[in-house]
Order: sequence, then C-alpha cells, then structure tokens
Amino acid sequence: MIRKRAEDLVRATLTKGGLRLGGDRPFDLVVKDDAFYEMVLWGGLAGARDAYVAGHCDTERLDELTARLLRNGLDLPYANVAVLAACGVASRLFNLQAGRRGLEVSRHYDLGNDLFEAMLDPLMNYSCGYWRGASTLAEAQEAKLDLVCRKIGLRKGMRVLDIGCGWGGFARFAAERYGASVVGISISPRQLDLGRRLCQGLPIELRLLDYRDVDGCERFDAVVSIGMFEHVGYKNYRRYMEVARRCLASGGVFLLHTIGGRETMTHFDPWTERHIFPNTMLPSAKQIADAIEGIFVLEDWHNFGADYDRTLMAWFDNFDRCWPDLRATYGERFYRVWKCYLLTSAGAFRAREHQVWQLVLSPEGVAGGYAALR
Repeated sequence: MIRKRAEDLVRATLTKGGLRLGGDRPFDLVVKDDAFYEMVLWGGLAGARDAYVAGHCDTERLDELTARLLRNGLDLPYANVAVLAACGVASRLFNLQAGRRGLEVSRHYDLGNDLFEAMLDPLMNYSCGYWRGASTLAEAQEAKLDLVCRKIGLRKGMRVLDIGCGWGGFARFAAERYGASVVGISISPRQLDLGRRLCQGLPIELRLLDYRDVDGCERFDAVVSIGMFEHVGYKNYRRYMEVARRCLASGGVFLLHTIGGRETMTHFDPWTERHIFPNTMLPSAKQIADAIEGIFVLEDWHNFGADYDRTLMAWFDNFDRCWPDLRATYGERFYRVWKCYLLTSAGAFRAREHQVWQLVLSPEGVAGGYAALR
C-alpha cells in the first residue's frame, strides 16, 4: 500500500513537470527497482539521489532531469520532514563549523590529488570559471583569475592573502602574471602538499591554517576568498568578515567569490552533507548583507551563476574520460556518487536555483568610487 502510494505521488510529480517515468527522452527517468519510490517518498530529492547511486533508477541526462525538476518547483514536499528537521535543529543547537567540526570538510579535499588533477584545469581551480569569451575550461578559469586580479587592482609588488587557497591556482596566476606575492591558507594537508610543489620558486607561501587563526598583526594589500565561504556556516559569517577586515591594509579591498542560494537557510543539504561536503551550506544575499553591515562598504556585486553549469559539465567530462585510470583507487560506487554530485549540481545552476557571486568590499569606501569590471 505504501509503495503504491509512493509510486502514484512520484508519477504525479513528474507528470506535473512534463517528465515521464520510462519515457524515451534523454532526461526521462527509468526505474529499475521499486525501492526507488519509497526512497523518494521518505527522502525527497536526497532520496532520489541515493536511489540513483544505488542503481534503482537511471537517466541519460541527470543534469537536465535535475534542472527540469527544480525549474518547475518539483521539490517533492512530501519528503522526509524528520530528516530536514533534524538538520535544522542540529544547525541551530550547535556551531557545526566551529572547532574540529570546522575542519571536517578537509576530508573532501583530501580525497586524492590524482582525482582533482584529472578533473580540473591545469591551474587546479575548484570553483566556477568565467566563460565570457572562453571556449575551454582552462581559458574560463584563467579568465576568472584575471577578473579577480583586475577587480582588486592587483599590481606588481602587492601582497595578497588568499583564504582557502586550494592548490594555489590563484597564487600562481597572481605571482606569474602580475608580479604579486601571495600568502595562501588551507586546512587540507594534501592540497598544500601538491600546491607547495606547484608554487616552488614563486613568491608564494602556503600555510596549513584555519582562517580564524590568521595572525591579527599581519596586513595585506588585498584579500581574496574564492570558493571557501560555502564552508563557513551562518553562525560564523560575521566573524569571517571581521577576519578579512582585520587583515586589510589601508586602502585595500576584499574580493569574496562564493556560491549563493536563493533563500536564506540555516541548515545543510542532507545528501551533500553525507556524501560530499560535511557541514557545508550556501549563504543567501541577506545573510551576506547582514554579515558585512558596519564592517565593509559594498562596492560591487556580480552574479555569473549560469557559468557554473558549463564549468561542472566540463569537470564531469574530464572525470568521466579519466575514470578508467581512477577506478581501481576509488571503486564503482564512488563513480555513481561523484557523477550524481557533478551532474545534479550542474542542473541546479542551469535552473538558476544556485548562484555564483563575486563581491568587492572595502573597509572605508573607495575614494571617488569603485569602477566595476566585467
């Protein structure tokens, strides 16, 4: 009885959005095991992703199926309220990004440098590329880095702090193309191990350090944070801004590059939490505005979220092409999880459910006004 009710609800939901179970279009869904219906009934979209990973359903175009579901508002509201409520309660009761919890996300970045080298561009950028005028992933990532450098007014001899430096892609670009010196911080030992080797011979220092532990006496001509704010957590947004402000020398600017959500949330996505990024949540425009109030002047807010769809599809193409060399290390289940992560994320950006924002912030306001760049 429960399974029949679940099947009826799922079919009705998909039909409402112009989708079909067992249809012949690339984005239609094929159910291979009836357990799929109850997993969706109790878990919503998270349950559907678990069912996909388990092989209970399949589709040729998971990215487009996800985009159509989200674009039509088909969020399966009868999903497991208890799971979402537990996420919300835990997030309210505890600061899930404080202390040791705040370091848990390093598990993702420590998965293996071979995986990320296969998937990413030559500079190892793990954030959205800027595709205006670009035709390849490498071009889009270099365009993004150059855009960041121009937005902060980077010049030879300037000293920059990169919060969440990853494998040092921005640091290398800023040092080689603009003659800057860069201090990068990350909490991932494996990232830094490779990053330090890639940055050898350049005026770059990569430190294993949490942003909260940056020396309050150090000052930088500019601060950048590219794809790290998603791991900060809403209870820490204000403190993050205070750290960035404290590190800026007089006249400096802070560029914040982050994924953003359409609505204010105070809990994480349960599927992403379990399988990809522990203790991660997307900030809303309201949360960012509240966090910078009285600390920074907002000079520019740039949204190019649609570019992340193309970036994620390029990452998946690289990952899929290199999978034969990665299979022995990571195993078949990992392939389904990672494919689900990349393609459903692409679908979310295609539906404009998620955004990519670059904010330029100044402590006192740029004298004479800031000239926005695109």
